[in-house]
Amino acid sequence: MTPGMDASTSDPETIFLEQLGQRVRTMRALRGMSRKVLAKVSGISERYIAQLEAGRGNVSIVLLRRVSNAMGAHLEDLIPHQGPSLDWAVIRELLRKATPAQIAQAKDVLAGHGASSPHGASFAGIALIGLRGAGKSTLGKLLAKKIGWNFVELNKEIEAQNGLSVAEIIALYGQEGFRRLEQAALTQLLARNEPTVLATGGGIVSEPVTFDLILSSFYTVWLKAEPEEHMARVRKQGDLRPMADDRSAMAELRNILTSREPLYARASAVVDTAGLSVDVAAARLIDTVRPVLQSEAKAFGLRSVAV
Repeated sequence: MTPGMDASTSDPETIFLEQLGQRVRTMRALRGMSRKVLAKVSGISERYIAQLEAGRGNVSIVLLRRVSNAMGAHLEDLIPHQGPSLDWAVIRELLRKATPAQIAQAKDVLAGHGASSPHGASFAGIALIGLRGAGKSTLGKLLAKKIGWNFVELNKEIEAQNGLSVAEIIALYGQEGFRRLEQAALTQLLARNEPTVLATGGGIVSEPVTFDLILSSFYTVWLKAEPEEHMARVRKQGDLRPMADDRSAMAELRNILTSREPLYARASAVVDTAGLSVDVAAARLIDTVRPVLQSEAKAFGLRSVAV
C-alpha cells in the first residue's frame, strides 16, 4: 500500500466512485460547462455535483454496481438503450472482444466511409481546432485569403442553416441537439467538395463522430495558447460563455483545456500562438500547412497553391 494511503482508498467501490467522479468532471469540461451551468441545466444541486466529482457519489450508484457485478454483467448493460436496435447488447459484446483492426473496420462501415461515400477519405481542406480565443477565425481568414480558398466558420454555418443563433439552438434543443445540427452542417459542407479553410467550435472534440469526421476529411491544425491568453482574447471579444458570472472562470478554463488537450493533440499539426502577433502567427500557420497544400491541391484539380 502506498504510504499515506488509508485502507478505504484501495476499496473497489471507493475507486469506482473516484473514477466515476473523474469521468463526470472530464465530460463536463469537454463540453465547456461550469459546475454552476451543469447544475442549472440538470436540475441537480451544485453541491451534489461537486460531491459526485469528488468521488463521493450517492450510495445508489454503488448499489447499482453491486447488482451488475452479482449478475456477471457490465454496468452499462443495465442502462436502457434509447435506440431501435434489438441487437445492441450483441453489438456491445462483439466490440468488447474485437481487435483494434476489427474496430477500425466497423467504424468505417458505420460511418459510411467507403468507395460510395461522397467524402470518404478525400481531402476537404484545412480545419483549425482549439479553445476559444486561439485565433481560429482570425488566422483562418488570413490563410484562406492567402491561398484563395473558401473560409467557413462552422458555428456560423449552423446558424445560417437553421435561422437561429448558437445560443438559441442550445436553449431550445440542448447540447445534444446542437451537436446533431453541427454534424449535419459539417456533412453538408463536405458534400460541396470545395477547398475550404474551416474554423471549428472549441467543443467539437466532445462529439466523437463529428470530430472523427473532421480528422479523416481535413488536415487538422491545433491552434494553442496559454490559458491566460485564451481568457484575455475571449474577454476582448466580449464573450464569456459558458462561464459568465463565474468567479472561478480561470479555473474552469484550465479544467476545460486540460480535459480537451489529449483530443486536440490528435490534430495533424500544432501551431502555438502564445505571445505571437497576428502576422507572425499567420506566417507560422502558413509554413505549417504549406507542404500539405502543395501535395493535396490536386484533390481539387488545382496545379498548386501559391503560399
